[in-house]
Amino acid sequence: MSMSRAAERLRTVIHHLDGATASIRASPTSAQTLTSSPHRKLRYSFDTGILTPEQRLFYEENGFLLIKNLVSETDIDRFRKEFERICRQEVKVPGLIVMRDVAIAKSEFVPDQRAVSKLQDFQEDPELFRYCALPQILKYVECFTGPNIMAMHTMLINKPPDAGKKTSRHPMHQDLHYFPFRPTDYIVCAWTAMERVTRQNGCLVVLPGTHKGVLREHDYPDWEGGVNKMYHGVRDYDPNHPRLYVEMDKGDTVFFHPLLIHGSGMNQTQGFRKAISCHYASSDCYYIDVRGTTQENIENEVKELAQKKYGMDEVAFKDTWAFRGRLVQGERTSL
Repeated sequence: MSMSRAAERLRTVIHHLDGATASIRASPTSAQTLTSSPHRKLRYSFDTGILTPEQRLFYEENGFLLIKNLVSETDIDRFRKEFERICRQEVKVPGLIVMRDVAIAKSEFVPDQRAVSKLQDFQEDPELFRYCALPQILKYVECFTGPNIMAMHTMLINKPPDAGKKTSRHPMHQDLHYFPFRPTDYIVCAWTAMERVTRQNGCLVVLPGTHKGVLREHDYPDWEGGVNKMYHGVRDYDPNHPRLYVEMDKGDTVFFHPLLIHGSGMNQTQGFRKAISCHYASSDCYYIDVRGTTQENIENEVKELAQKKYGMDEVAFKDTWAFRGRLVQGERTSL
């Protein structure tokens, strides 16, 4: 069967798949294999007409999907300018957390201040928040969350050159560790490279297929150079699991599942490596109580931070999320 006929047949099958009993899995050959099973259907994406059958299969098997050249150079340059304004303290953003690397003395924009390694929670900055509502991003997000979309967690990552202490790397982790809402499969991250991202400057590294597993225990890794605040890592995962380094060009965007184990290496170049990202969830998701689970350690840390930052005595973990979430498409049904 020719590849185009095979792809056409796949398209037809996937179209009927939500109610069907067929199961599709990616095989190592260039063609795809169709197997029959009463239990499986495509679990991780919706057929909205945006993803090709091949893209849906790739995400199903691997837990991430790279879309080339999705965000324009113009938009990225605007985000970079806003980031610089924030670093120079020309703009004050309510609720924004400016994180600094524990080992770096100088920033690109603010001399003699410890380097800004990350902006977190920029939902109150209209210029940066434009990223979360870009139509070309949302049309892909909808394939994973459905039509009602909340932007839950925003970050601009400015990975600094490593000062020799290896603090610029991010330990292998699962993003779900930070989130007290479910269902897991209706959450997705969009992560856009703001410049060329390579193994040299610390691109994302993923363990394909780990999104099919469970949420594992996380804690601070025992690294001699110290580790940045909130950079928890997975306690036990198979070190022999195949790794994939996701090298990207400016404007490329990777979408990934919150259980996918991923991290990033050291930045071994002289420049800072920038990316902008947003975690989205279906507004049909609901909050859960994480007490007594592996997520209790991050809950305590977030509550501590909120008490310091906002002077609140008793703040629920889910409330720290509820006031950050913003509706970006459809209606706010539950979250």
